[in-house]
Amino acid sequence: MKLLSFIADGRASFGAIKDNGIVDLATRMSGCTSLRQLLETNRVAEAAELIAANVPEHAVDKIAFAPVILDPGKIICVGLNYRDHVAETGRTVTEKPALFARFACSQVGHMQPIVRPKVSDNFDYEGELALVIGKEGRHIPADRALDHVAGYACYNEGSIRDWQRHTSQFLSGKTFANSGSFGPWLVTADEIPDPSKLTLQTRLNGTVVQNATTDLLITAIPELIAYISAICPLVPGDVIVTGTPGGVGLKRTPPLWMKPGDTVEVEISGIGVLQNSVIAE
Repeated sequence: MKLLSFIADGRASFGAIKDNGIVDLATRMSGCTSLRQLLETNRVAEAAELIAANVPEHAVDKIAFAPVILDPGKIICVGLNYRDHVAETGRTVTEKPALFARFACSQVGHMQPIVRPKVSDNFDYEGELALVIGKEGRHIPADRALDHVAGYACYNEGSIRDWQRHTSQFLSGKTFANSGSFGPWLVTADEIPDPSKLTLQTRLNGTVVQNATTDLLITAIPELIAYISAICPLVPGDVIVTGTPGGVGLKRTPPLWMKPGDTVEVEISGIGVLQNSVIAE
């Protein structure tokens, strides 16, 4: 299934892609008004039955896409998780994954503009694979970690590079308002049994700027889940953004920054294309 959060007729809702339209699940599932609640209440099977039994009532081009999970309890990002990106930054591979947080206000949905802040023009793209937790767990063994994944989506972690370098901590450059995007939808884990078999490509104004396969992750998804769940419980709706490959704008000569008027796309095989325009604050 392809599950999504969206706004239609001024109302926030969630649903599923079917026959090039959207089946609205919020109007059909009592007590469930968001995709996060669907996961929390473990009603995905019920949703699948409703999707099969109903025809779409919204055209895709008549809704506004929202971030896949509107209100995640946690957005945990992984830095320096592809060797070519580690190499281009001049850093060394660390024994354990480098983690930092984003906030929900820092992300928008598919086809919504991402915002270059007025305090900087060092606005960089970072195409990444994101996963959403569907089953709560703590100290999750790596060999059972994928059982806790609800599904996968594309992520563009827009980074404000000069602010990122203000200190040794990444957060200040990683969570500017509306600087990143998350979408276009969640492809449920049953359709992606092995997330290490995906191809990720980022395009800026149609030109390929990043191209990698997810088997190149330094810390693979099961080990990421195991490591993070040792720190804190993972609960339905939590998001893990798994890292970006080499080719970022910061390390090009001259640097290649996103600017107002640009279009950026992150495409992941088996998921789809996350597309956003760039505007100035």
